[in-house]
Amino acid sequence: MRILHTSDWHLGQHFIGRSRLAEHQAFLTWLVQQVTELNIDAIIVAGDIFDTATPPSYARELYNQFIVELQGSGCQLVILGGNHDAAAVLNESKNLLHYLNTRVFASSSDDLAQQLVLLRNQQQQPAALLCAIPFLRARDLLQSQSGQSARDKQLSLQQAIAQHYQQLYTLAQHYNTEHQLQLPIIMTGHLTTVGVSTSESVRDIYIGTLEAFPADAFPPADYIALGHIHQSQQLKAATDIRYSGSPIALSFDEAKAQKQLWLLEFNGTVKTVTSLPVPCFQPLSSIKANLADVPVKVQQALQGISAGSTLWLELVISETDAYLTDLQQRVEQLLQGLPVQLLRLRRQRSNQAAGLTAPVQQSLSELTPEQVWQSRLQTETLSDEQQQQLTILHRQVLAKVAQTA
Repeated sequence: MRILHTSDWHLGQHFIGRSRLAEHQAFLTWLVQQVTELNIDAIIVAGDIFDTATPPSYARELYNQFIVELQGSGCQLVILGGNHDAAAVLNESKNLLHYLNTRVFASSSDDLAQQLVLLRNQQQQPAALLCAIPFLRARDLLQSQSGQSARDKQLSLQQAIAQHYQQLYTLAQHYNTEHQLQLPIIMTGHLTTVGVSTSESVRDIYIGTLEAFPADAFPPADYIALGHIHQSQQLKAATDIRYSGSPIALSFDEAKAQKQLWLLEFNGTVKTVTSLPVPCFQPLSSIKANLADVPVKVQQALQGISAGSTLWLELVISETDAYLTDLQQRVEQLLQGLPVQLLRLRRQRSNQAAGLTAPVQQSLSELTPEQVWQSRLQTETLSDEQQQQLTILHRQVLAKVAQTA
């Protein structure tokens, strides 16, 4: 049994005014090729199929076309909803896609048996059990109770999520016992887990006041396929818990990261997990330099880029030249004739000169709600306790907004 674990496609994303259509098309074409070449039995997409709750029509077309092109391979596809995905959008084609060997789980179900999926190999033999768990919203698990403190709500939600996982794991164990099988049990999820490394493109998930779910609260499944964190990584835990990361760089701080999928292979009870590198379909680079060093550093960044490609560039100009009023024009002259598109120009300032922590010329769309809030707090004279209380209230408001999205 061979399974590919991927997540965080963010179809329809615009990157500082640039469409990612060509990159996503190239990735999905490459993915179909890998399914054929590697004899993949199933693909798990652990959330954030789309970048927004109202994806553009071309993003939906990419999604549907990929499923159509996958049909010749016989590969099973399991789609999990993420915090960016609208359940209504994923559910609108759910029943139709079921006839195309695709299972869609936009939200949790009252009937847990509906979230248990039997995965078969190419010979149509039972090969694994999948506990299909999408992004869990507080309203799906809890009823609000008056008089609860923020801490009480956090503990209640953590317990409810842990219970949801444990109940599904127990259901999978009962299936194995009832059918006299020893199928490996795989679980999914779309959430932040304690101890992960994040990037600037990850928009924080606040489920109620729960910021991160402890790794030791997961059941001892054979593999837990997670989404939401864009850096591929394995957690240091007794259970094999991994994030596949996004297949393309979604922010400049991911530019140097080798994007990948996880390839799981089960041979009876023996499991192997290997990395499957994803090609870079659009080179990005973030360069910090003074004005004089820009040409040399840009040329270095262009090395290894294939002919015909254009580098998307972020420039952070050092403090020595940050004062220049005609900085934009000077930079554009230095880049003239090079296969480069300057997407973002920043002026590096000291903390005292910058005022707010956000760099000069950084737009609001580039910041998370938490970063905006923390920047705002720094302008006020408040005690630590007051800041903490206000931050808790702010996160509760964000949670209510997310629940209505």
